[in-house]
Amino acid sequence: MEYREIAGTQNSEDSKTIRERVRRARERQLDRFAGQGNLVNARILDRQLKAYCQLDEASRQLIEMAVDKLGLSMRAATRIMKVARTIADLEDANNIESSHVAEAIQYRTLDRRMI
Repeated sequence: MEYREIAGTQNSEDSKTIRERVRRARERQLDRFAGQGNLVNARILDRQLKAYCQLDEASRQLIEMAVDKLGLSMRAATRIMKVARTIADLEDANNIESSHVAEAIQYRTLDRRMI
């Protein structure tokens, strides 16, 4: 979130719009995993990462930098990829972009600061 959203100086999405965006993202995931027994991105198996979480070079470099600089494990890196896939779905994007990866990394670093 940006400060303007919190401070109320920028218009934010209403609940109905957000609900619709989440519904579409869930539908995307159901379509993606149809017939596989998997219903959500969080349950993507490691062997499925290449198929469902394809990254461009910029995104790969961001994750590599996060692993190196923040001391993240490979398990954390795979979680970041899954969260980035979900962020892309929420934005109705077919491909994971570096902005999705950056947002997922931010969530991970926020989580680590709270522990």
